[in-house]
Amino acid sequence: MEHKDNIVIREIRSNDNAELEQVIRGCFHEFKIPLEGTAYTDPETKQMFEAYQSANDVYFVIDVDGEVLGGGGIKPLKDFETSVCEIQKMYFSPKIRGKGFGKLLFDKCLEAAKRLGYKTCYIESATQLKAAIHIYEANGFKHLDKALGNTGHFSCGVWMTKNL
Repeated sequence: MEHKDNIVIREIRSNDNAELEQVIRGCFHEFKIPLEGTAYTDPETKQMFEAYQSANDVYFVIDVDGEVLGGGGIKPLKDFETSVCEIQKMYFSPKIRGKGFGKLLFDKCLEAAKRLGYKTCYIESATQLKAAIHIYEANGFKHLDKALGNTGHFSCGVWMTKNL
C-alpha cells in the first residue's frame, strides 16, 4: 500500500516555533549564508508565532504529517510606506524541496498580501538561494539596485519588488 503524505499549508501555531526555527537555521548552514545580518540572528526566528500576531501580517507553515517542514509570511516592510509588504522568512527543509510546495506557499503569501490591502510586495534574499530567486523572477518580481526599508539584513544581496 502506497503511503500518501498528509500535507497542509496552514497559519502558524505557538507550538510550531521550535520546529520552524530548526528549519530556518538549517538552511543557513546548508547554503553557507552569512549568519550575521540575516534572519539567522533575528530575535523573531526563535518566536515566529509571536512575531506574526498583528492584523496586517500572517505566517504560514507547511505541515507534513504533523511535522513543520517549511514556512513563509507577509509583514509590513519596516520603516517604509504602509502599502508595501515583505515576504519574510520563507525556508524549506530539504525533505520537501523540489516538489512544488515553495510555489504553493509563495502563491498563498501573495494572495494574503492582496487580501490585507498591500499594493507592492518586497523580497530580500541571499544570492545563494538560486531556486527561490528563480521562483520570484518567474512570478514577475523585478530586481532592485538596493534595499528598501530597514530590515537589518545587511548580508542579503538580492532585492526585488512586484506590484500587486
